[in-house]
Amino acid sequence: MFQAERSFLAAYCERAGDPAFWAEPLNAVTNAAFLLAAGLGFHLLRGRRDLPLAILAGLAFAIGVGSFLFHTIPNRITVMLDVLPIQGFILLYLGVALRRYLALPRWVAVIGPVLFLVGSSALVSLAGSRALGGGIGYVPALAALFGVALAARLKGDAASRLAARHLAVAGLIFAVSLTLRTLDRPLCGAVPAGLHFLWHLANATVLATLLLALARHARRLQPGLSPA
Repeated sequence: MFQAERSFLAAYCERAGDPAFWAEPLNAVTNAAFLLAAGLGFHLLRGRRDLPLAILAGLAFAIGVGSFLFHTIPNRITVMLDVLPIQGFILLYLGVALRRYLALPRWVAVIGPVLFLVGSSALVSLAGSRALGGGIGYVPALAALFGVALAARLKGDAASRLAARHLAVAGLIFAVSLTLRTLDRPLCGAVPAGLHFLWHLANATVLATLLLALARHARRLQPGLSPA
């Protein structure tokens, strides 16, 4: 775990093949933004009982730590510490969104993320893991953001419309973020520091927006106590 592996040294522009711990300073330090997003999530929990929000805030914290480790010691272990919390956040948030924002049955909130994972895996297999600069696996998450936002908007009640606005904003930011991630390597000659650090900052903003949406939706429905 404490040694960089050659196969990961060309993953991002900033590292440029250098195995040193601080070869990606911008990519490393911008992970602090995820810790700030996690801090917001825990702040939103004050005086409230909301287990999903607490877990999501914890996953945001884990994303920051895992990504920092990967961008300082890139190897097969740290890449999993980077990827797994992200996938966990996506799947849990989707399930919670289906249940809370769309008021779908619990079984749909469980099966939905499973089907999402299967579909995402199929897309990566068909398109290839290197498509969009390795960001192809995030396209379904982008589609899900806009899809749930639209469904929540059509649901019509004030709380769902509020959630829809937050999800739409998060989706727009994520679209920009994914574009920046995709252009990191192609624009490396023009921008030696790369663009991946902007992906971190934008994604932390996305997570903060999603956590805020969850808390505000719960507060709109039932002040003082979030729904199960």
